[in-house]
Amino acid sequence: MNERLHSVLAQRGVSIESLAEICEVDPKTVGRWLGGRVPHRRHRFAAAQHLRVEESFLWPPSRATQAAPASDGELVGTYANRASVPREMWISLLRGAQKEISVLVFSGTFFAQSNPDVARMLAERAQAGVRVRLCFGDPSGGAVAVRGREEGIGDTLAAKIRASLTYYRPLLGKPGCEVRLHDTTLYTSLFLYDENLLVNPHVWGRPASANPLLHLRQGTEGGWFDNYAQSFDAVWAGARPWTPDQEGTAAHGQD
Repeated sequence: MNERLHSVLAQRGVSIESLAEICEVDPKTVGRWLGGRVPHRRHRFAAAQHLRVEESFLWPPSRATQAAPASDGELVGTYANRASVPREMWISLLRGAQKEISVLVFSGTFFAQSNPDVARMLAERAQAGVRVRLCFGDPSGGAVAVRGREEGIGDTLAAKIRASLTYYRPLLGKPGCEVRLHDTTLYTSLFLYDENLLVNPHVWGRPASANPLLHLRQGTEGGWFDNYAQSFDAVWAGARPWTPDQEGTAAHGQD
């Protein structure tokens, strides 16, 4: 029995049905959480945010989780830089996703230019029931301006984002697909495909393509995978929907 969740629901006056709607699950699922089952990381984040408490208060890490190394069984492989990741690997992970595809980048130009069919493929996965979330840097935001100066490319980064976004116009309005813009300091680009996560840390002053990439697979609860995935959820929650017709984005991408 999760007494803490019971208590917080009562204190906040939140019903099981209301929490289920916020987390986009069946009320029976919330009932199982109350009975002691630990929710998926995305649902833990949504519930804790709605109830205005720390996630770790509602679902404290187990002793086994605390004692286990963060990287235990999670690190599948490493690449000296993102550019060295085989194109076939990106396509294979996208095609193989059954539940979730989540991308967090500034421009992500390579993501579409290395695979011109990416929008169609993402739409197909969404039609098959996969949740697709794409989060790009806000080209008019402060974070993009700072990153452009740090890389020594000025306004070029904002222009790259606008060009990259044009590839994803076909996804707007498609059930299961969302495109948002964030204005946050981006320490790491993330590419999440179900239990596989490609982590591209940013090195000051260098383009993301020149920086290392880690391939993680979900393992120990509270490990590297969960920490990075939760950071995606946090950025996503604060991002705004992309509205190209109101923002003057070009009608066609660039080569």
